[in-house]
Amino acid sequence: MPVPVTPTRRPAGVPPGPALPSPAPALAAAVLGFFVITLDALVVNVALPSIQDDLGGGVTGLQWVMDGYTLMFAALLLSSGALSDRIGARQAYAAGFALFIAASAACGCAPTLGVLVGARLVQGLGAAVMLPASMALIREAYPDRVERARAISVWAMGGAVASVAGPVLGGFLTLLSWRAIFFINLPVGLVALLLFTRIARSPRREAPLAVLALIVFLRSQARGRHPMVPLDLFRSRGVVVPLLGGFAFTVGFYGLVFLLSLYFQELRGLSSSATGLAFLPMTVVTAFMNLVAARAAERFGARVPIAVGLFLMAVGLMVLCAVPQSTPVWLMAVLLVPVGAGGALAVPALTAVLLDNVPAERAGTASGVLNTFRQLGGALAVAVYGALITTDFLHGMRVGLTISTVLLLVMAAAALTLKRPADMTTPMKETRP
Repeated sequence: MPVPVTPTRRPAGVPPGPALPSPAPALAAAVLGFFVITLDALVVNVALPSIQDDLGGGVTGLQWVMDGYTLMFAALLLSSGALSDRIGARQAYAAGFALFIAASAACGCAPTLGVLVGARLVQGLGAAVMLPASMALIREAYPDRVERARAISVWAMGGAVASVAGPVLGGFLTLLSWRAIFFINLPVGLVALLLFTRIARSPRREAPLAVLALIVFLRSQARGRHPMVPLDLFRSRGVVVPLLGGFAFTVGFYGLVFLLSLYFQELRGLSSSATGLAFLPMTVVTAFMNLVAARAAERFGARVPIAVGLFLMAVGLMVLCAVPQSTPVWLMAVLLVPVGAGGALAVPALTAVLLDNVPAERAGTASGVLNTFRQLGGALAVAVYGALITTDFLHGMRVGLTISTVLLLVMAAAALTLKRPADMTTPMKETRP
């Protein structure tokens, strides 16, 4: 699916003027950022036994290696989204990326489990700044709705490929050392930072950041002139469905990768590299489905790929929940394919619906809210499913997969309530900076 690399199409209502700059550097930087952010949420799964052998610690310590990243990520996404809107997407993205790369180096050099957890917290902080800014960059670079939907599909493919390639890449890197899973971020970060030199500075929106307790925070969001999270966002079905759909997707996908990474190694005796290979078929199909997602949304409207994608995920998890422990590993690998394919079909459409339902100046904030829901889903999945498997692994895994299935089916039904725009080729009215 081609994505424009020439100056982007001028939206309707904007008078003729100088040629708009190429959006390609902004999209490339956004894709690289989303790739490493998602990779570091999942690549660690396969390396957990090696980390435990090297640094010690029990299940609780290993859960903190996972959740330290996702919890810090989720906790700061809202304020980071507001920060992106206020200081400019490019400026926030560059700062967050630099912090993320520095923290990745610290993770790779960590001498103890405590230092590793601390570095993962800082990594989560950098990721929280990056992710809303990456979506805001795309919103700025692609003012036309159709081109933006295609760009979002490419952006989402970076995260989707990282999601399913994480276990594969983690398995092979762990053969060298578990530290390599963090050092691999360094060259990617350098490339992204070079791309920033070709991206124009983003406009700023002057307004103070809210730093208040929960009750005062909610009151200020409802009545303040410059709320961090405008509560009227949640009055739109086109915002609420993507938020809850993103939560359900992450619970299902992150929970599955966490559970099966341990299942393959602890119960089936696979090596880290063999565990990674078990996720390979899902990786290949996911990369293809991300390219199909935007075309499907253009033809059928967003609700079809969202509903079908989440339903496919639910079916895949339901089947995995029912198979016996003696099921051949190759068959388990095949059964993972509907989960990856469904997620790759749904996520770009979820993101596009959200951005189509918010004005340009709120893109960073809306992105922060969406990804807060997603990261909370991932953190809860690891915490809850980790607790479920402590006494009886197989029973706990099946309970966890059942929970994910129900959430996905509910959101698949909710997606059918979304309305299709009357004309998918008509760009939204918006104010250009």
